[in-house]
Amino acid sequence: MPHISDSNDDALDTVPPPQPVFYAEQALLGALLLEPWRLDFVTGIGPAAFSTASHAAVFAAIRSLPAPDPAEHAKNTKWLEAVLTGARERARGLTASYLHSLIQVCPWPRHAPAYARMIEAEHARRLLRATAQRLAQTARDSSLPHPVPSTLTEADALAAVVDTIAATFPPHSGALPRPSAPPPTNSQDDGAAVGEERLLLATAIAHPGDVEQMKWLTAGDFTLPLHAGLWQCLTALTRRHAPVDPITVLWEAQQRGLLDAATEPRQLLDVLAEPAGSPEHWGERILQRTLLTTAHHVGRLVEAFTTDSATTPYQLIVGSRRALADLSAVRARWHLATSPAPTAKPARARAKTAPRASPPRTRALPGARISR
Repeated sequence: MPHISDSNDDALDTVPPPQPVFYAEQALLGALLLEPWRLDFVTGIGPAAFSTASHAAVFAAIRSLPAPDPAEHAKNTKWLEAVLTGARERARGLTASYLHSLIQVCPWPRHAPAYARMIEAEHARRLLRATAQRLAQTARDSSLPHPVPSTLTEADALAAVVDTIAATFPPHSGALPRPSAPPPTNSQDDGAAVGEERLLLATAIAHPGDVEQMKWLTAGDFTLPLHAGLWQCLTALTRRHAPVDPITVLWEAQQRGLLDAATEPRQLLDVLAEPAGSPEHWGERILQRTLLTTAHHVGRLVEAFTTDSATTPYQLIVGSRRALADLSAVRARWHLATSPAPTAKPARARAKTAPRASPPRTRALPGARISR
């Protein structure tokens, strides 16, 4: 008969093995169970810093009880029984044998602060990963009525986590993180993006005076290289105060080498001759897509940093801040595009004062004689 594999065995094979921090957690808990007074030297972590619910429950129980007298603790297990009772309130599956195993696997109780530091570093990694994932998911959530404010809120939360980690782990020398970062992602609806870019170009040609006020839009915001090049042609013509219409833009594109065999001038003229709406509207739509795409990429990039177990907390800080700097640049342009134009303040009227009287002349006029 053919061998039928047990589905339970297959499920066990898919369970990942414990990470090094799991053993650090066991060592710390064993040290505190063996010598509870060492809790005074364990700072920077709480129950949420542990990777399993059982470990978090044991640490919470230890922290909630007063440390026993060392001499009494060495004679009986009353304090350990109290820890087990308190921990079972959060994790019912805990047993007394597991607490004893934690004590046995602890190499040196005096190394408890070092174990706590390892747990703190791994907790920071998990927290940063979760925050980066929320940023990437929010930037791709098409159900949000106002995606930009929600995305920027998550970006601020990510920056706050990075600042917290930076305050906890001092900087040190070392190489920057270089994991296999995900490639830049395009927008979800490329067809809509192309259509909006064409409408922007046609409308901007019809209203070239508005182009000078749209310095917040760059060629890098366009999805197609041809559209990016046409926008550069249009802005160049407006800077030179040259005539702007579909023909002049087409000629400028030819001078810049943007037209190839696949680009038919007649089709391009037809696209550029169909304006609709205002240039600012389509420009903001394009810039919004750039902001959301950049935020999604930043979230994935920071997540990639955290998945590399060799990346230190300091490297996570540097890599995350560099990624957030790219988003901050787009955010600044978005703020410039959506902020109302400042109203010109009237010039302050200067009070007119009477001219100062000239001092009396002390020099005689030419030809005048001085009488004695």
